[in-house]
This record gives sequence, C-alpha cells and structure tokens, in this order.
Amino acid sequence: MIRKVTIVPTITTADPAVYKAQMERINLFSHHVHIDVTDGVFAKNPTIRVGDVAWPQGWQADLHLMVAEPSKCVGDVIRKMPSLCIFHAEVQEDLTPSFAALKEKGIKTGLVLLQSTFPGAVKQYIEMVDHVLIFAGQLGVQGGTADMMQMEKIALIRGIKPDVEIGWDGGANMTNIRALAHADLDVINVGSALAKAENPKAVYEEMVAEIDKSGVML
Repeated sequence: MIRKVTIVPTITTADPAVYKAQMERINLFSHHVHIDVTDGVFAKNPTIRVGDVAWPQGWQADLHLMVAEPSKCVGDVIRKMPSLCIFHAEVQEDLTPSFAALKEKGIKTGLVLLQSTFPGAVKQYIEMVDHVLIFAGQLGVQGGTADMMQMEKIALIRGIKPDVEIGWDGGANMTNIRALAHADLDVINVGSALAKAENPKAVYEEMVAEIDKSGVML
C-alpha cells in the first residue's frame, strides 16, 4: 500500500522580496514549507540567512541547512522554532550534540544524504533522527534534473530505521511525481515546478491528484 505522501513547497532565494512573494503564493494552497539556507561554504549559492527566515503562525516549517558548521546555527534555529531542522551528513563535525540540543527544545531532527553518501556509512545518525532527506538535485539551486537512481536508498534507509520519515529533494515535477510517490517516500519537496508556475495552486493540486492515482502505469 502506498504511504500518505506530503508535497511540500520549497523556497530557495537570497532576495527578501522574492521570499515574501513566494510565501504569499504558497499560502494559497499549503501551510507547510521547506526553506533552504546556505552558508556560502558548504553550498556556494547564497540564500536568506537562518536569522532572517520567517513564516506565518500555525505553519509547519522545515529548515534545510546547507552549512559546514551546523553547531553555529543551532541557537538561531532554536530561536525560530521550526517543526524540523535538517543537517547534512557530509559535514566534518559531529552532529550528535546539535541533534540533542534541537530535540531538547521539541524540534524534530533530519539528516540529508547527498548523491554520493551511502546510508550505511551514516547509520548512527539515521538511527537518531526523525527524518532522512534523499538529495537528488544540485545544492542551493532550483530547477535541476532529478537523479532518480537515488530512490535505491529508500530501502536501505528503511532497513536501518523502518519508521523514519523519508523525504526527497531535487527535480520533482509532474513527469516524475507519481513514480516518487509510489517509491515508499513520505515527503516530496517541490521547488521550481511550483515557484516558476504561473498558477502554483493549480500545479500543486494536479500533483496531489497524480500521487493519489493507482495502477501500473507510472
């Protein structure tokens, strides 16, 4: 049986005006948002800073921090109190203290796996987090092509922690949304397919309808 899959709009921008405009557009069809934050080191493309992110009261906000030193961001994250904060498995520091600090404040923790990262190599982190994000695009950039081979990681992650929430980030659109939804994912983050749409509400609703379809033609 297919899991209940949530489509989450993504914001990736350094422009406060664009950030505000995208939030207003998302408000027409969803109260759940995935916000990308980079540091210019781990991911080169600039985005809005952690201290500047904001969302309407009552929304569910997931922060994806593409940063080299997550421990330096934990304080800002706690002040913002998102629903979920996701760090990269590939950083050089131990993520355990950062995850513990977030959990203590009631913030869910997440781990991102880049294309070259094998789930078994970061088993200890997968076992401690609430969410594992399979990254299949280009860091800090919207509009890339999804690396669908990354779906092979889903079974490996389930083998480590069967009940963990698994998300997908990178290249999701109408051509692949159904295949992704039927691949045992829980969350599909959608960036440019919504951000660049003339009518994002209509595209979002079409995607929801598509993932609800059953049958063998994916």
